[in-house]
Amino acid sequence: MPRLLLLVLAAGSLFAQMPRNLYAWWDNKVIVQQLNLSGAEVQGIHAAVTQYRARLMRARANVLDAEQNLEEEFNREPFDQDKTRQAVEQLIAARSDLTRTLCELSLKLRVLLTPEQWKELQRLRPNKQGEEQQK
Repeated sequence: MPRLLLLVLAAGSLFAQMPRNLYAWWDNKVIVQQLNLSGAEVQGIHAAVTQYRARLMRARANVLDAEQNLEEEFNREPFDQDKTRQAVEQLIAARSDLTRTLCELSLKLRVLLTPEQWKELQRLRPNKQGEEQQK
């Protein structure tokens, strides 16, 4: 049973990594050109990403630590339900913080784009197979 739960938690962590609309498009020169971003827009985008980079790295490290702690609690003998529940709450809080930070960065980036650039970015967003969407 604990192995199944760990597999579910590991799969859940994959979905907690990035909001659907956020991927490193700002590093893709073709996308930047297709969005027709000005120099000031590119600088603003890179400044926002730089501003959030350390927070994102800390938040992701906290998720990984919380996942490890939970795994250790499940494997600990004697098993302590209360400590395991605390580890679950720690993981929930860490994932929440990561999601919040990613969404804040997404919001900051969205504000920097015009409505037309945003629509074009959504059109260019890779689909699940890693190909560009063509609408």
